[in-house]
Amino acid sequence: MNRNDSSTIDGAFHANKDSMIPKFKIFADPVHGFISVPKDLILSLLETPEVQRLRRIRQMGLGNLVYPGGEHTRFSHALGAMALMQDALNVLWEKGTPISSEEYTAALAAALLHDVGHGPFSHTLEHVLISEFEHEDMSRVLIKKLNTQYGGKLDLVLDIFENTYSRPFFYKLVASQLDMDRLDYLRRDSFFTGVAEGVVGVDRIIKTLRVHPLAGGSSSGIAIEHKGAYAVENFLFARRSMYWQVYLHKTVLAGDRLLSTIIERARILAKHNEQIRDTCSPALLFFLIHDIKGTDIEEPDVIQAYCELDDSDITYTLKSWSTGPDPVLADLCQRFTNRSFFRIRFLENPLQEEERAKWRHRVEKWIVSSFSVSHAEASELVEHYLFFSVAQHVSYEHDNDPINVIHHDETISELSTTTDTGAITALTHRVVKPYVCYPKELDYSHSPV
Repeated sequence: MNRNDSSTIDGAFHANKDSMIPKFKIFADPVHGFISVPKDLILSLLETPEVQRLRRIRQMGLGNLVYPGGEHTRFSHALGAMALMQDALNVLWEKGTPISSEEYTAALAAALLHDVGHGPFSHTLEHVLISEFEHEDMSRVLIKKLNTQYGGKLDLVLDIFENTYSRPFFYKLVASQLDMDRLDYLRRDSFFTGVAEGVVGVDRIIKTLRVHPLAGGSSSGIAIEHKGAYAVENFLFARRSMYWQVYLHKTVLAGDRLLSTIIERARILAKHNEQIRDTCSPALLFFLIHDIKGTDIEEPDVIQAYCELDDSDITYTLKSWSTGPDPVLADLCQRFTNRSFFRIRFLENPLQEEERAKWRHRVEKWIVSSFSVSHAEASELVEHYLFFSVAQHVSYEHDNDPINVIHHDETISELSTTTDTGAITALTHRVVKPYVCYPKELDYSHSPV
């Protein structure tokens, strides 16, 4: 789709035959081509510190430590999601769904800002820095903050983001199983990682989107035309592949676990160790010495510290701690900096308590030997070197958020009942893989299980 085509809804809203001044700023994107950003509220939001901060946060968290090309940022993803929202709105408008200029701009802004609340390394530390918290909660807080700065111009953006707007199909384009967020990150992440199984037919999916009912009233949702059903099937299979090959890759999980335990160890030490505090980024230190919960995120000091925090704070601080006074924290930081992660072993079934006790005993003995500490001290340190958890994912949550297919006779059916195989139904089942995570050094001796 040509995003500068005057036949599009955007062109219709911005056409001005009496002026040759460009109405867009063009961004070159390796995934979607040239992206046209309207020189209005959208470009102004793009230039705010809150959005520019996303340039300093990796989209894939620690995925680049497995797939070296995965260095792209949340900023490029936000820009891509906004570009796909442009395409989707143009398609829906051309098919007869009325969309006002205010709705158009608000939907673009909602797509652009949907991930503005992500913290450093994206999902990796989401529940570590702030408890009882999801990044969408902070996105909502920051959109409200921006709305105040813009004198209420983001009221409709908030309504769409919070699914309180009277035309709910806009929300479905921002947050659903077939939203612009997922369409962009799957295509973008597969592109930069080189994982061919994650390639998604985004153009065909968007071209076959429909609002149902067409007028887009209070009961409206997003459906896919029957001719796009196979493209959506491939999208779901691609999502499954990307999760198990990339996002839940065992080395990524090990890196996530290592970084999380570093923060947990530093939080213990920071309360009484001045050197740990002095070598820590101020923004990160705020979250170490304060017990911040999801209910606290609207406090001005929390918002300020969060907006100052990005990947560079973590990377800098870990390098400082890697030569610090605490041998355990230094060891953990050196492992992270040098990519010497723990090992993950997937299991057929979760370990019983007796088997877990064997693991804990063996890791405790290793800690005594490695750090020359007593068994009592080692027992307290085991929690930093041994973890039992599960990796889990469901590719298609058809009960909570079904993908509907609209047929030639205008009837609607759920995707899994439309396909001619049972493959989509299989994707509705949650896959759970228990695992144990431990230092690689333990593999040099006999396994306890």
